[in-house]
Amino acid sequence: MFKTVFFTFFFILSALFTVATHANEAKHAIAVGAEQFALYLPQLKNKRVGLVVNQTSLVGQTHLVDSLLAKNINITKIFAPEHGFRGDHDAGAHVKNAVDSKTGIALISIYGKNKKPSAKVLSDVDIIIFDIQDVGVRFYTYISSMHYMMEAAAEQGVEFIVLDRPNPNISHIDGPILEPQFKSFVGMHPIPVLHGMTVGELAKMIKGEGWINQAANLQLSVISVAHYTRTSRYSLPVKPSPNLPNDQSIALYPSLCFFEATPVSIGRGTDFAFQVIGYSPVALGDFSFTPRSIKGAALNPKFKNQMVKGIDLRHSDTTGLNLNYLINAYQQLTQAKQPFFERADFMDKLAGTDQLRLAIEAGRSAEEIKQSWQAGLKQFKQQRAPYLLY
Repeated sequence: MFKTVFFTFFFILSALFTVATHANEAKHAIAVGAEQFALYLPQLKNKRVGLVVNQTSLVGQTHLVDSLLAKNINITKIFAPEHGFRGDHDAGAHVKNAVDSKTGIALISIYGKNKKPSAKVLSDVDIIIFDIQDVGVRFYTYISSMHYMMEAAAEQGVEFIVLDRPNPNISHIDGPILEPQFKSFVGMHPIPVLHGMTVGELAKMIKGEGWINQAANLQLSVISVAHYTRTSRYSLPVKPSPNLPNDQSIALYPSLCFFEATPVSIGRGTDFAFQVIGYSPVALGDFSFTPRSIKGAALNPKFKNQMVKGIDLRHSDTTGLNLNYLINAYQQLTQAKQPFFERADFMDKLAGTDQLRLAIEAGRSAEEIKQSWQAGLKQFKQQRAPYLLY
């Protein structure tokens, strides 16, 4: 009898503890800016709203467009960045103006020839909302699109709201600071490759440092991520672009993207893009894979329908910026008298400097190269400090 009562009592206590724990976790769960309607819906009342969104702009399982329409918000324009509104365009593929088949709202491309909307395009927009999941790497072009949209808003007297989201690489600050002469759409700001900021923090810095025309005129609001810190673990609920399918690819992206300027494959045309390294005829390792054409992700990948050999990084613990992959591949190919930096100008744009490429060609080690940009990183950390939200 006593044992029965004891175990019943213990079971009830355990159940209550579990319920309390789950309730506490739910109370302190991360809530992205878009989920916090009470903080920004009042600003949208009786306004004509433009949205900079893509497939990552979710409120739970519902797209922000649908969520706002359900709340009777007047959406007049949707601005589509690289990969398109639905996230189904290849990297670099031209995004065209169109009309969203589901809602009938005009889709305006901001990737291609027209990266910044004209005064005419914004004539029926009072306020712009930016809500896109970024990965915290300078050459990931969503922040370049944000730059141009902020500038257009400043010039046309349009309000700008950033609905912030976590940065899955927020704990890393690394890489060379971009030099002005290497500014391009894959690097627009004097920040390192890994800047360790959310898009909301970066928007504040872009305005505060005057990196856009008429920055002082921009009416900027940032809806912060609730219960988020710089040590919070956050797994992206949807892939941010066609070739970053999971957390591992996002962690490896800062290190492997430099291979885009070389003949080496990083798995485009496979189910594990940005998680492998491969080449032919030189074998970079024992792992083999064969890229294929994949609609919406890689129509014509390097080595299409050819087997290459290299390294499988799907289970590696790589985080931050690892230069050894690039350095080792450079050495292997040059020893075999194979070209490496075939697109040297693009490599320099990705790096934001020609010094990284020249250091690799000069035989410098990863440690020596990283040491060369420490002074710049120290200055950047001080410069960004007033804009941090977490």
